[in-house]
Amino acid sequence: MKIQEIETYVKAGKLDEKLIELYGQEDLAHQKERYLSILQEAEKAFGNEEAKLFSAPGRTEVGGNHTDHQLGAVLAASLNLDCVAVVIPTEDNVVTYKAKDFSVKPVDLLDVAVHAEEKNSTEALIRGVAAGMKARGYAYGGFKAYAESNVIPGGGMSSSAAFEVLLGTIQNELWNQGKASAEDIAKIGQYAENVYFMKPSGLLDQMACSVGSFAAIDFADPEKPVVEKVDFDPAEYGYDLILTDVKASHADLSDEYGLVPAEMKAAAKVMGHEVLCHVTMEELFAHVKEIRQQCGDRAFLRAYHFINETKRAKEEAEALRKKDINTFLKLVRESGRSSWMYLQNISVPSDPAHQAVALALAMSEEVIGEDGAYRVHGGGFAGTIQAFVRKENSEKYIETMESAFGKGCCYTLHIRPCGGIEFL
Repeated sequence: MKIQEIETYVKAGKLDEKLIELYGQEDLAHQKERYLSILQEAEKAFGNEEAKLFSAPGRTEVGGNHTDHQLGAVLAASLNLDCVAVVIPTEDNVVTYKAKDFSVKPVDLLDVAVHAEEKNSTEALIRGVAAGMKARGYAYGGFKAYAESNVIPGGGMSSSAAFEVLLGTIQNELWNQGKASAEDIAKIGQYAENVYFMKPSGLLDQMACSVGSFAAIDFADPEKPVVEKVDFDPAEYGYDLILTDVKASHADLSDEYGLVPAEMKAAAKVMGHEVLCHVTMEELFAHVKEIRQQCGDRAFLRAYHFINETKRAKEEAEALRKKDINTFLKLVRESGRSSWMYLQNISVPSDPAHQAVALALAMSEEVIGEDGAYRVHGGGFAGTIQAFVRKENSEKYIETMESAFGKGCCYTLHIRPCGGIEFL
């Protein structure tokens, strides 16, 4: 189908059912305008060529705060914010990728070696995903694409993982008849980010973007993490998922982020382990004196958080399987308290005057109480908080957050039922 034919298809409402599935009925009109705009920009860039439509979502972490790097359990979910691409297959093995607001050099996939000069670049991810496909025995090839993304960078929604899953889905559908699993596409994305983009990354982000809906992930075997999709939508129970950007910068926080896994691993080492995933609570308390002496009190507290949090992430997934929204929300609140009290990724000790995440959580507690849930979102110290808010209370909640952090600080999101897809 040529680009102009796809435009006609969208205008005629023939994609409405799929768009409602991805974004919700209330966002249908906006998404139709968005898709038509993307198609028009693709036509400007490449002409009225035979094309396909692809989408890959951002993600939210719901349970398992700072557990993945200790090979624990996580509960994450795909979101209705996504990266959308109009894709034209080519036979020249060259990827020509155009996107709103930034330019990308053409990438020749006849060469899938690591290019050191491409570190931290879009070109590195394009080449790295192709190399990852090759390493797993899949085919790959060239294409032209125009893409736009509304996955918020720096908001804990994994814009880079969404892009990696988009690339993997494109290669999978164009050249492999969709044979690669969602789990394989996630691992290919992680490989591209680690080896080609040259950024350390666990598998959580890519897996959550690739699987769709809620994904319960157990990393105990890092080579073969156990992944289960759990179909559940809090909106069906009367709750909005709202992320609040507390407008605090991540700059100069790399040491704080790095100390979390470092202290957890230091505590594990005292007990003869590399990471905490095999440590029991009994074992932790049996070594409390040695951990305090060798690693400090915070290392013990962070280990305590991990053991409870990885157990809690599994319990959250079980509550969703049972459609038990009240137990789920109670566990999310417990997760938030544990992150604040024991993990201690809410504020920076050296900067007590600035505690935006803590402020947002306190305001959330006042508005939501126990009729919903709230917790730090992602790495912590800055960025966003997450809340499940009764729909009838959402307007008040957003007004309260905006009074502290400014207009537009809140994002009302929805759980998306699928990961990366080709849908036309």
